[in-house]
Amino acid sequence: MRILLVGASGTIGSAVYERLRDEHDILCAGRNGRDVQVDITDEDSIRQMYESTGRVDAVITASGSAGFAPLTELTPEKNQTAINSKMKGQINLVLLGIPYVNDGGSFTLTSGIMMDDPIPQGTSAAMANGAVKGFVTSAAIELPRGIRINNISPNLLAESAEKLGGFFRGFDPVPGDKVALAYQKSVEGQQTGQTYEVY
Repeated sequence: MRILLVGASGTIGSAVYERLRDEHDILCAGRNGRDVQVDITDEDSIRQMYESTGRVDAVITASGSAGFAPLTELTPEKNQTAINSKMKGQINLVLLGIPYVNDGGSFTLTSGIMMDDPIPQGTSAAMANGAVKGFVTSAAIELPRGIRINNISPNLLAESAEKLGGFFRGFDPVPGDKVALAYQKSVEGQQTGQTYEVY
């Protein structure tokens, strides 16, 4: 398959690339993407990315930012980061990408454990994650030409535990290569509208 991997240089994206690269043609995209650059908060940038890559069999997004802040300090401005990036960025990759995905292809988005297992200061990220999950569930029944869509909801990654573990007290981190298996299942399998939880 010809796969567009957005966020390829990130922790999850790198693990997904390692999992899929031997059997598929991977186009690596991101702010400093090896093959194509994209800012998922910018619709024009997304359009230019798709025009550059042309048609693909699958789009994976392992990208999207969200800030951590106590609820009492979560201003509308701070909350906008998760809305523009984690939520709208991923959703726009689908809305603008439909014409570029081949018949029977797929989209795979990324949410996270916080929407189901909340943590202090994680409300903004949980909000965006929940929106992504809802979008995937609903979009699955309307995507044309047999295109599928799924969502991966991973626990804290072991590779990120040193940096982010302070936010996830009592969580058992999961290795990146295990998380990457869920992306492989989404891309190479036949299910749609699913959220694959990785714990």
